[in-house]
Amino acid sequence: MSTPEPERGTGTGTLVEPTPQTTHGDGDHERFAHYVQKDKIMASAIDGSPVVALCGKVWVPGRDPKKYPVCPMCKEIYESMGAFGGRGGKGGGKGDKG
Repeated sequence: MSTPEPERGTGTGTLVEPTPQTTHGDGDHERFAHYVQKDKIMASAIDGSPVVALCGKVWVPGRDPKKYPVCPMCKEIYESMGAFGGRGGKGGGKGDKG
């Protein structure tokens, strides 16, 4: 005698939401301070939400960025933004080490 299988779509289940990836795992990003939009840094400080650096690194800030060199990829992207975001432009804040 076999056990009957439940019909699809019946019963209850648990919804599992993905957790944001807070590191790329390659280790290199962990040695640098990254550029992030200033308003995103402030929001993260308030609610603990992850931020996304110009280079694509995602993490929750928590360390002093002045203690680390700037991520070369973030710096290159920031400088290439020119008048739209580079030196003196809006939106380029040095986030913390991540």
